[in-house]
Amino acid sequence: MPKDFLIAGIDEAGRGAVAGPLVVAGVCCDRKAEALLRKMGVKDSKLLSPARRERLAEAIGKTVKDIVVIKVGSCKIDSHRKGGMNLNQIEAIKMAEVASFLRPHRVYIDSPDRNIYKFKKFLEKMIQHDPEIILEHKADVRYPVVSAASIIAKVERDREVAKLREEHGNLGSGYPSDPQTQEWLRNWISGNRQFPSFIRRSWIPAELMERDKLQARLTTWFRGRLSGSKP
Repeated sequence: MPKDFLIAGIDEAGRGAVAGPLVVAGVCCDRKAEALLRKMGVKDSKLLSPARRERLAEAIGKTVKDIVVIKVGSCKIDSHRKGGMNLNQIEAIKMAEVASFLRPHRVYIDSPDRNIYKFKKFLEKMIQHDPEIILEHKADVRYPVVSAASIIAKVERDREVAKLREEHGNLGSGYPSDPQTQEWLRNWISGNRQFPSFIRRSWIPAELMERDKLQARLTTWFRGRLSGSKP
């Protein structure tokens, strides 16, 4: 193994959210820096408090060789889905872009797809060089460099959602399981025809709410027409 052997970790945040971007992050470093990541206590971002993630993200930035962050907005996700792409394909393309930019000798990726073989084959076609690809479920738990990517992705997404809350009120975490997010969606659609651009309108909760809103408007319109036609 050469002295300048580089490894990278790639992970995402916001995959299942209905509000805000999908964030894909990659971290690239050598073996010495990987050992430092392990010592500083990086782990899956979901196991860390927001304050701890922020501190670690700063430390990671000072430790590794490169960091790449790609943010995929809700409109772009909706557009891709309308074009026939599923979320796994969208993630694979963005993960391949990250790996192609970092150009590591080996890349560890937390697999979003149950079919690891299929996802790996897709990545191999998309990545612009030929790294060794280690694709696993729970890679963010097993490999410090993926844990670091998980932290960076989560911190960046949290910052984006915080901006949305400042501009549009408390929409919670942006995940459809969050009661605060559910309440925000209901309140918004009750006074508007459709959701704003930072909401993934192709997601089932938003899609159903918009459909119900349209149905209610059509029902009101038809009732008005029928009422107006009476002598």
